[in-house]
Amino acid sequence: MSPRKFFVGGNFKMNGTIKSIKAIVDNLNQANLDSNVEVVVAPPALYLLLVRDSLKAQIEVAAQNVYDQPDGAFTGEISAHQLGDSNITWTILGHSERRTLLGESDAVVSSKTKYALDNGLGVIWCCGETLEQREASLTVAVVTGQLASLKETLGTDAAAWAKVVIAYEPIWAIGTGKVATTEQAQEVHAAIRNWLSDKVSPAVAEATRILYGGSVNEKNCKDLAKQADIDGFLVGGASLKPGFVEIVNCNL
Repeated sequence: MSPRKFFVGGNFKMNGTIKSIKAIVDNLNQANLDSNVEVVVAPPALYLLLVRDSLKAQIEVAAQNVYDQPDGAFTGEISAHQLGDSNITWTILGHSERRTLLGESDAVVSSKTKYALDNGLGVIWCCGETLEQREASLTVAVVTGQLASLKETLGTDAAAWAKVVIAYEPIWAIGTGKVATTEQAQEVHAAIRNWLSDKVSPAVAEATRILYGGSVNEKNCKDLAKQADIDGFLVGGASLKPGFVEIVNCNL
């Protein structure tokens, strides 16, 4: 058995209303969730406090972004201090939708990650390749290049890496219904772990949880979860549905 605690994150993205999010929270509050799984949900910023105030303490709450500066004149942003003050303990960073749609570079993502970690947040740090990169056999090069930027910022500080959960999300599988085969996913996860061992430390590689994301649902999660280097999931659309509970409980 892996010493790494299984982790399931739910990224609501820009979805939900007060009514629908209350329904999601009610479903999670009533569910019997596997106590061996760390569960974190990430609603839109507008609903962070609603979720944190009404969701059972067993489940943590994440922001979908955070700025890399202290409180101040940064219109539209949210600070690590404000998240901590609101008992929001995690943030998602580096998601491909922000990298591609908003132009966040590896350097920007790394800077945000370090600032979040330095200010007490855990980080779900995302990486992944496009379909064109996959077809050109560049997957590992792309993902390890993204990791190299993070390592340049964090160095080999085991305490910092301990608060990072890596989410491998092939861009071609996000929201498309296409899922990497179990073999494809495991191959990339193993490459990430090997890179961490070589470039950071074997101890960090062994301890770091690596999640799979990309059209994960209650039908495909069990087979993916059996892979040696898949330590959980970052779930998108399926986290808005009752079947999210089945994903959390996929190891039962």
